[in-house]
Amino acid sequence: MLKRFLLAVTFTLILFCQAAQAQKEHPDTVKAGIYITSIHDINFKDKEYTVSLWLWLKYKNKKFDFLHNLEVPQAKTVTQSYSTVDSSDNKVYILMKLQCVMKDSWAIDNFPFDHQTLRFSIENSQFDSKALVFAPDTLGKEFDPRFTLRGWRIDSLKVSTGIKKYETAFGDDSAPKPHTEYSSFKVKMIIARDAMGLFWKMFLGMYVAFLIAYMCFYIHTDSIDSRFGLSVGALFAVIGNKYIVDSALPESTTFTLVDTLHGITLLFILSVIIGTSYSLKLIKRNEVEKAKRFDFIAAQVLLGTYLVLNAWFIFEATRGS
Repeated sequence: MLKRFLLAVTFTLILFCQAAQAQKEHPDTVKAGIYITSIHDINFKDKEYTVSLWLWLKYKNKKFDFLHNLEVPQAKTVTQSYSTVDSSDNKVYILMKLQCVMKDSWAIDNFPFDHQTLRFSIENSQFDSKALVFAPDTLGKEFDPRFTLRGWRIDSLKVSTGIKKYETAFGDDSAPKPHTEYSSFKVKMIIARDAMGLFWKMFLGMYVAFLIAYMCFYIHTDSIDSRFGLSVGALFAVIGNKYIVDSALPESTTFTLVDTLHGITLLFILSVIIGTSYSLKLIKRNEVEKAKRFDFIAAQVLLGTYLVLNAWFIFEATRGS
């Protein structure tokens, strides 16, 4: 009888210890919210942008101290311009105004008809996910639709939480596994560019150069030298336009819409030069009427094919972005 009693007491103590340990390991919850006031200085060349926002955090454990332990993993610089702390009622409420220069990678395959994904996240640099987890505060809007982003439109904004794993123990030899997990509060925003104005601003010179080369078919055959001069000048104008556009974009190993449109234009100007050479050959044979007929047919075929190819690739870019 005594043996059974001792076993029951031992079993109860084990359960109590396990429950106490589980309760001890249960992380505290930090409720986080965000309100974005401005996204500006989007720099494609340096792969960065600047975001201004209000961030608030509500929690009970005063050791978290987000004023000094706040970490923004993808930020180049973080400037805290304003902060206030309310620790009444055994709770901590922090409100702060941040301006962050964020680094990001850009998808430029369909530039300027591109969609971009902007990411913002925060962590506590001192406490991992065993001590702290985030919960989103989704009451109200997360951005100001009037002033947040000029020249772009915001397709969607999603606030979520997660666990970020670092494949290191940060020198802790007692850690069972060489990785550490931190809770993170994440914001994912998908934006689309208002592209038509920028498209014509960047590609108008290229199209004018092609039309100059195209007009060579309508220059009289007596001025064959002028036809060659205009075509070669248009060729260099397109190459110069491509260098100007590429200077505003980051390096890319893929073939982008910018590369496609400039490549097509260069090939068609080359076709104009080849057509002019063939016309010159016919004129030297005294086949003037045949040369005129060839110029007329070649002009219509090249222009129609060029317009169709441009329209197709632009349509694919707007649909696929």
